[in-house]
Amino acid sequence: MLKDFAALSTPLLADACVRENVPLRAAPAGVRPLVDGHRIAGRVLPARHYGSVDVFLEAYGRAEPGDVLVVDNGGRTDEACVGDLAVLEAEAAGVTGLAIWGLHRDTPELVEIGLPVFSYGAYPPGPLRVDEREPEALSTARFGPHLVSVDDIVFGDADGVLFVAADDLERVLATAERIRRTEREQADLIRAGRTLRQQTQFDEYLTRRAVDPTYTFRRHLRRVGGAIEE
Repeated sequence: MLKDFAALSTPLLADACVRENVPLRAAPAGVRPLVDGHRIAGRVLPARHYGSVDVFLEAYGRAEPGDVLVVDNGGRTDEACVGDLAVLEAEAAGVTGLAIWGLHRDTPELVEIGLPVFSYGAYPPGPLRVDEREPEALSTARFGPHLVSVDDIVFGDADGVLFVAADDLERVLATAERIRRTEREQADLIRAGRTLRQQTQFDEYLTRRAVDPTYTFRRHLRRVGGAIEE
């Protein structure tokens, strides 16, 4: 999955979801990679955290090579729920990264381990609680407003994290690649002296909008073949 994602980005995937009328499921803003440049792409391995590492150990027993552990800690910022031992065990289980709706700790150790970890950031204290476990602990995970499962693929890069249903993945990736090529061509033309306003026939858009106030820029871009904003 990382190979398929190599030339793409989460913004391109987000635009592709919009273009394909696929639900846009982006993680809340602020979920970032611990190490700049780290990326994740793989099947969701869900785990809901209740204060103890045992749920992660159980999830690892279900892991398939290339999975990404998606940790639901309710977005809490009063405790760290993942540390170095949990990440080392993830690596041993063939998991290729972690996306945490919450915080991590043991930052120097995690950097040394090198497995990509995405979270809201670091916090020294671990959990001081053990809550009652839900039946869905290992079947689904919440991540912001989204509910994800093994039927989803998770992607992460410097811009954040988003989820795509496996059934939609092929067309989303194909559309993202088409958008990438169009935007790179547009960027090359700008550098060569042809402005984006020229490429998108912006003056024509303004003229049409003056006659028809309902004529939107997105409608115009679809007509002239631009990829920006979608």
